[in-house]
Amino acid sequence: MNLSNIQTSSRRSFLRNMALLGATLPLSAASCTASRENNKKPEPEGKRPFRIGINVSTISGFKLPVEEQIRLSAAAGFEGIELWTEDIRRHAGEGGKAGDLKKLLNDSGLRLENIIAFSNWLSNDPQTSEQGIEQMKSDMELTAQLGGHHIAATGVGLDVFRTDLLEVYGRQFAGIIRAGKDCGVTPLLELWGHGTLDKLWKILAVAAESHCADTQLLLDFYHLHAGGNPFSSLSLVNGASLPVFHINDYPGNIPAETVRDADRVYPGDGACPFNEAIPLLHRAGFRGVLSLELFNASYWTNGTPEQVLDTGFRKTADAVDRALALL
Repeated sequence: MNLSNIQTSSRRSFLRNMALLGATLPLSAASCTASRENNKKPEPEGKRPFRIGINVSTISGFKLPVEEQIRLSAAAGFEGIELWTEDIRRHAGEGGKAGDLKKLLNDSGLRLENIIAFSNWLSNDPQTSEQGIEQMKSDMELTAQLGGHHIAATGVGLDVFRTDLLEVYGRQFAGIIRAGKDCGVTPLLELWGHGTLDKLWKILAVAAESHCADTQLLLDFYHLHAGGNPFSSLSLVNGASLPVFHINDYPGNIPAETVRDADRVYPGDGACPFNEAIPLLHRAGFRGVLSLELFNASYWTNGTPEQVLDTGFRKTADAVDRALALL
């Protein structure tokens, strides 16, 4: 990375951020200790150390009601689910109640791993950020009503990443973290390979600059690749700060600079080095959910929701199990 154009004060701030990463990213001192202890314990016989979940983007092309998304995902064998606020609000607009969805989730045995939401809480414009934080508050309250504890925090509102504004970004992230504490929901700072938060060092720096001890992140195999992040960098992240990790694959014949969401394929059908990356995640202390997130329209036009979910679960489980066998 070329820092020659960064002002001296910004350079000092950036280097200070990097030094703080190890202290800031763990959920807490206690959770860090717990993570080390967990790594010492053998996994129960026949049980994966990670849950396998589904992000309903994978079947979004079928335009299913949220209740049907839940039922079909549970029937396919997934252990957890990520829902989208737009589907939940559509359900409410048609007279549905959050309490009914919460009961359906509980009855299905699915764990609500995360809610996918989009607001401009992170922005170079203070007014835009304030409005985005208010939207995030509303989305986090909705998440809490469903019994969820995590929500995606994307950089969708950030047009240009400025290193001289890292402290501002940190305060904005701290703002939604504090807001989430009121309802028991934690925002997950998400990396986007073709967005402004495309590099792992950027989200680590923003997390460090928040000065919050319980920062958590949302990473993704596709986005790490698309952003040019080496998978070896996963060893630098405390796995306890990753409750959700999006799993997907990508073609090996498309350059990282031009690969797109629609190019994602089932795990094992592409070039993602799961046999390298998943053991790294395990050693880093990750014990959360690997949630399948695809946007492949060919799956929607050439199959049924049941077929996509069944294939997705089977191929994800196979890729995970092959990688875990190398531990």
